[in-house]
Amino acid sequence: MTLRIGQTTPDFTAETTEGKINFHEWISDSWCILFSHPKDFTPVCTTELGYMAKLKPEFDKRNTKIIGLSVDPVDNHASWSKDIEETQGTAPNYPMIGDTDLNVAQKYDMLPADEEGEAEGRTPADNATVRSVFIIGPDKKIKAMLTYPMTSGRDFNEILRLLDSCQLTAKETVATPVNWKYGEDVIIPPSVSDEEAKQKYPEGFKTLKPYLRTVKQPQ
Repeated sequence: MTLRIGQTTPDFTAETTEGKINFHEWISDSWCILFSHPKDFTPVCTTELGYMAKLKPEFDKRNTKIIGLSVDPVDNHASWSKDIEETQGTAPNYPMIGDTDLNVAQKYDMLPADEEGEAEGRTPADNATVRSVFIIGPDKKIKAMLTYPMTSGRDFNEILRLLDSCQLTAKETVATPVNWKYGEDVIIPPSVSDEEAKQKYPEGFKTLKPYLRTVKQPQ
C-alpha cells in the first residue's frame, strides 16, 4: 500500500509498552507523531528514542502524542528502555508498539506488503526501510512523512519545526518559507487575492513579487 500526504492513516490494533491500543481511538482529537525503528538494540535508534523522550514536553504543549514502533516484542522494548536510559539519560516516556507480525510496518509501507514471516530472526538490514516518521492530524490524515536510511539519525528538532508548520497551516491560510521557525514571517499563498489579503491583514504585508508576499505570522 502506497501512502500519500492527505490520505487517512491505516487504523490498527497493537500491543504497546502501555497496553493494547486501537490507533485511531488512541489518537483521539490530538495530533500524533508515529516514528519507527527496524529492530530493538540498534545504536542509531537508541540515541533517537532517548532524545525523543527529552522532547516530549514540547510535543505535549502542541497537543501531540508520540508513539514509537519496533518489530520486536514489547518485552524486548522494556529491556531496551533500560539501555536507553543508561546511555541517553532518559527512558522512553511514550508507548512503543511491538510489531512482531510486521502488520503495521506493512500497512504503513515501511516494508513490502508481500514481505513474508515475522520479526523473529530478522536482522536490522532485513527491516532497513522501517525508518519512517509520520505526522498525523486529529482528522487521522497524514500531514507529512519522512523516511531515513539506517545510518543517519533523525533530526527531531526539525520534526518539531515541521509540526509547527503543519499545525499553523492547518489553521491559517498561509505557507511557511525556507528554514521558517515559529514566530517568523509567513507567506500569503497565491490563492489569496491582494484584496482578500488587505482585509485579512489590515496592518499590511510585503509584496516581493506578485506571487511572493510575506506577512507576520498570525497568532
